[in-house]
Amino acid sequence: MARELQSRDLQECIKLIQEMTTIIDPADDYLTITTAEEQMKISYANAKKDNDEAYANLKALTRVLDGARKSSTRPPNVPTIDQHAACLNELDGSRLSLAKAIRDSESSLASKEAELAALKQKARELEESDPAQDHQRELDGLTLRLKVFKGMGFEPVMNENGQVTKMLISADSGDVHCATLTGSDFQKAALAWELATS
Repeated sequence: MARELQSRDLQECIKLIQEMTTIIDPADDYLTITTAEEQMKISYANAKKDNDEAYANLKALTRVLDGARKSSTRPPNVPTIDQHAACLNELDGSRLSLAKAIRDSESSLASKEAELAALKQKARELEESDPAQDHQRELDGLTLRLKVFKGMGFEPVMNENGQVTKMLISADSGDVHCATLTGSDFQKAALAWELATS
């Protein structure tokens, strides 16, 4: 039975192949195959060309990327952001200290200019004045005042520094009193008149 089935299947296969031989045209199939091969060669050549162009573009873009990467990296002589910020802070501190030093110098200069103007004014006054004559006038006035005081009965006694320390007072009664001058000016004057009128 198995043989019969195989033989019948074989017969059917032969029959099918015979039927298909009428449909199959080897010349036409050959032309289709050669056309397909030529088309595949053209497609392969186009694909290879596109692939080569894409690879060339990729290489060019890689070079551009490398150049961009190199140009975007910070050169060693250019400071980093932190170093730049630290440098700016340091320069700001220097600027503030310099501004303070300038203000101090200007203030000192202004005071020195004022002092210079005062000294120039004093020099002008000294040039215009005659110290010998001023001193003579003061001595004349002092001598005159001493004579008036002596005439009233008051004679000052001076120490080695030229300061009046005691006063000899002639009273109306003819007595001479020696008064030590202490206290306020009012107290000294009151004591002197009291002794003078005694």
